[in-house]
Amino acid sequence: MSDPDTPHNSYTALPTVVCVTMLVQALASMSAILPSAIAPELAAAHGVPGSLIGLQVSCIYIGAMMTSAVGGAVVKRYGALRCSQLALLFAATGGLMTIIPMLAAVAVGALFVGLGYGLTNPPSSHMLMKVTNDRNRNLVFSIKQTGVPLGGVLAGLAGPPLALAYGWQMSLVIGAATALLLMGMISIFRTHWDQDRDKSVRLRANPLNDAKIVWKHGGLRAVSLSAFTFSAMQVGISTFTVTMLVADMAFSLIEAGAVLAVLQVAGVAGRVLWGWLADRTRSPSGVLIGITLVTVAAALVMALLDAGTPPLLVYLIFGVMGLTAVGWNGVYLAEIARLAPKGLIGSATGSSMVVTYAGVMIGPTAIAGIYALAGSYTATFAMFAIVPLIGLVFVLQARKFGEP
Repeated sequence: MSDPDTPHNSYTALPTVVCVTMLVQALASMSAILPSAIAPELAAAHGVPGSLIGLQVSCIYIGAMMTSAVGGAVVKRYGALRCSQLALLFAATGGLMTIIPMLAAVAVGALFVGLGYGLTNPPSSHMLMKVTNDRNRNLVFSIKQTGVPLGGVLAGLAGPPLALAYGWQMSLVIGAATALLLMGMISIFRTHWDQDRDKSVRLRANPLNDAKIVWKHGGLRAVSLSAFTFSAMQVGISTFTVTMLVADMAFSLIEAGAVLAVLQVAGVAGRVLWGWLADRTRSPSGVLIGITLVTVAAALVMALLDAGTPPLLVYLIFGVMGLTAVGWNGVYLAEIARLAPKGLIGSATGSSMVVTYAGVMIGPTAIAGIYALAGSYTATFAMFAIVPLIGLVFVLQARKFGEP
């Protein structure tokens, strides 16, 4: 059995590996973001306030935490490609369950989407580590992570028009069908890419064993805790952008969806930019510090937005927020892969993502609670700026463990 961190000749095609992992990430992300993109329609269909979409998102990331905890074992036993296919299957199943006209079905569907979303990063890190080195790792991981905002772009541009033209259910059906199509298409790579799978690995092993990898390593622990705060802000803004613009600023659903798309497109640009900059400067932590400061500033500026704000300025502010608050992930995952013990990249990534998803799970729910007190989403996000600022403390701690 080959060492999972040893380059294998079947992994020599870097663009192919990046393309596959990015597409899997994009469709899993689209499945997670679609309900937020059509939140007003979905909420109206079930007779609940739009702010409750935060609870649905929290259910998604409860599922993501569950599969992230065992993601490393799944990769080792079944292979990284098969793990990615399972992620797409879970995401598609969850999307279809959300169509059932019952709130309980929406919650269970969200949980299934999360089970799929949580299975995306351990296999992709496992595969990408085989084709990268210290000179390009941050950029390659960041390019792959553009799949997250690309999924948001698809959700923001396609979800609202489909919901208004054919009903909100159709947007979820098309999202699920696309995920299943990709699941079948990437099967051709399994024979070569999953040669390092080990059927002797037990899935019932204590997931806390993998968690120890992160918590006993000071650098992994600090980077993971910073990701907890960054993810809370990222998913919070992605979840409530449409609802905020419709409720606070009199945007139409399609106009608000376009702003969500701008947020995510900026996230795509940010992930590539920050990955390139981290490789160029050889200082990933320095890049994360800059990202944090700009995110906090953009969140504070949101308090000034109202229905009279020029649309161009709204696009600009959300573009800046997307560049930073949605653009940090590639640098973070590259750091986790770099700091992980040899042969345990998938396990370290999965365990770190549990911490990240905890932030995601808490973020939207916390924002919904703050909104109940503040009365507006713009003020809510200005108050929530304290969260990524706390993350800055952990980034500074991570710097003590050196740069690549």
